[in-house]
Amino acid sequence: MNIEKIKDVLHKLYKFSGTWTGTIFIVLFLIFFVAQSFVIPSGSMKRTLLIGDFLFAKKFSYGTPIPHLPWAEVPLFPDLDGDGHLFEGERPKREDIVIFRYPKNNKIHFVKRCVAIGGDEIIYLPTKLLIHFNEGDKYIIDNYPKDKIVTLRDKLWVVNPYKDKYRGIQYKPEMNMNIFEALLNSYAYNKEIDMSPIYIKNLDERIYEIDGEEVNALYKKVETDNFYMMGDNRDNSSDSRFWGSVPYRLIVGQPWFIYFSLEHRSYERVLSGIEGSGKDNARLNAICGDLPLDTKECESLWNKERFTIRWGRIGRNITSLSLEEPTER
Repeated sequence: MNIEKIKDVLHKLYKFSGTWTGTIFIVLFLIFFVAQSFVIPSGSMKRTLLIGDFLFAKKFSYGTPIPHLPWAEVPLFPDLDGDGHLFEGERPKREDIVIFRYPKNNKIHFVKRCVAIGGDEIIYLPTKLLIHFNEGDKYIIDNYPKDKIVTLRDKLWVVNPYKDKYRGIQYKPEMNMNIFEALLNSYAYNKEIDMSPIYIKNLDERIYEIDGEEVNALYKKVETDNFYMMGDNRDNSSDSRFWGSVPYRLIVGQPWFIYFSLEHRSYERVLSGIEGSGKDNARLNAICGDLPLDTKECESLWNKERFTIRWGRIGRNITSLSLEEPTER
């Protein structure tokens, strides 16, 4: 193709892009294959990502997912390989914040941190996450300091391997509920969690009883080509602990940057929560100081904060933001 023909093709493309049809085509192409907008609706990733953060996600981080019609979430192409992608790509890595389709309802998107990959073993305790990486004990010794390594069940485990690096990871229950006990109760009544209650000798943790057996920990080995997703707000997150690992076919992409951030929660929501989501008494305390939280004075102070734009978060790359001391402004 000579230069004149190339120029002619580019000119026609330019003219097409200026039409309504061309504009729609370009927008859909970007949504399907490059970047898609999402808004954080819940506090499961607080304080790394906040309710009211509007972000773009890279759709090409882990291959090319099969495009879905926006809002209707209807796939536009058949899943011939059964992996949910037009073109297979890299898998999520440990520590990545990932956007994926909720395994129990594929029309809903979730965002969580990948804490373990296929072959990794997890022990979950009330305020600790212990992981035995599938690379084995030598890998753990070579990559983690001695003060973060413990020996349990004849293996080495890393205690809270990501908590020091990502300062937004926290154990601060908001709903007057111990999530570890909630998981145990859910297992005892309907066996519908994704972890198995176990008893570990010489473990300095409270001992419970389920079906006549002693229990002091929860265990999981992640399936091949699956990814264990947990919210950084560990005590207030619905995640893989409840509904299971996420297979590669449901992986959508990776959060990219925040293009807008708005504090829009009502006083009632941050005080008491709505359907288990949004309660944030720590934020109310920061605004109201020594005032009791359930007072008109505190409500008035919060209402002055409501609908403020978090200018400091706009334009921030999420990977770099997650490495910094969290801020809510």
